[in-house]
Amino acid sequence: MTTSTSEAPEDLIRAEALRLGFDLCRFTDIDETWPAAGRLLEFVEAGRHGEMDWIADTVERRKHPRAMWSGARSAIVLGVNYGPDHDPLEILSQRTLGAISVYAQGDDYHEVIKARLKALARWLVTRFGGELKVFVDTAPLLEKPLAERAGLGWQGKHTNLVSREFGSWLFLGSILTTLDLAQDASEPTTCGTCHACLDICPTKAFPGPYLLDARRCISYLTIELKGPIPVEFRAALGNRIYGCDDCLAVCPWNKFASTAREQKLAAREALKAPTLAELVRLDDAAFRALFAKSPVKRIGRDRFIRNVLYAIGNSGDPASAALAEMLLDDPAAVVRGAAVWALGRLGVDLDRLRAALLPTETDASVLGEWSYADPQGVVAVSPSGEDRGP
Repeated sequence: MTTSTSEAPEDLIRAEALRLGFDLCRFTDIDETWPAAGRLLEFVEAGRHGEMDWIADTVERRKHPRAMWSGARSAIVLGVNYGPDHDPLEILSQRTLGAISVYAQGDDYHEVIKARLKALARWLVTRFGGELKVFVDTAPLLEKPLAERAGLGWQGKHTNLVSREFGSWLFLGSILTTLDLAQDASEPTTCGTCHACLDICPTKAFPGPYLLDARRCISYLTIELKGPIPVEFRAALGNRIYGCDDCLAVCPWNKFASTAREQKLAAREALKAPTLAELVRLDDAAFRALFAKSPVKRIGRDRFIRNVLYAIGNSGDPASAALAEMLLDDPAAVVRGAAVWALGRLGVDLDRLRAALLPTETDASVLGEWSYADPQGVVAVSPSGEDRGP
């Protein structure tokens, strides 16, 4: 690796990364053992990954960056600030509005960061030669431990990365390269005795500090889980319809955070505080149009409307009942079932609807919802198959 100037390669790479729109660029070697592998294995063996089989299926490849690519010598880890211009927790008290996680209110960060990573990669090869591979979230590379090792921040007690400069709001991208680059110093964990992120979790998804049970996490439940969300968590969802920012937003280190400078990542006005009444009316075409270039689009209309209906059930707004009732005959079973739960939650007398709809219902999960919503309080079977007493 040669350069025609007296500047260190790391300084030149960092300057180019910042020019391309990254907010942080740091370096680490990948020679040492990878303690994150042990934590990942414990996570999977305990079943805390839930239905995310793609994590279990790629455990071996995630054990160390060199398990991904044996020729890698160094990692360039990059961060893009997506700090919001508002308090993400304020909307949670406005129960007729839908709360969408900050990261999903703008354009899909995968596409934004991937384009920059590829531009930086082309520049690197032209300037310094070598081989490289780029990664942004979807590949089986443990980016948060890698970012911690490179000194972008540290993994807090909520397992997410915390930055001194940007608080909780960093998207990560990585480049593995055959170049030998000088390693930056890592950041010490600086959470101290604070446990605000653990205390605020509505579903108690943290068995302890630095441990996450994804099966209880609202982000997992509203995004990754394909079927009905377990009854025990539905009230705790509140009006969160895609993801959850609670443990991120409450972090005291956010006092140093700044608003994102990348306009593509800025919240769209239509997604900052949409009304549940508008969202629940979306058909597939309207859903795709509203969430074009958004990460929300990947869960599909049916799963999204499921989430909206749970939020309607939690809204305490009787006027929303008519909207939920319109979806009792929706083609998607997960939507029909959520509509039943929402109506029961709003105190609607379901006898009339039950007589009209039960004779033609064939889906077991929807039948379970009707049974669970029995107003007589008899022993019924919940949608998860669990006996529920009066």
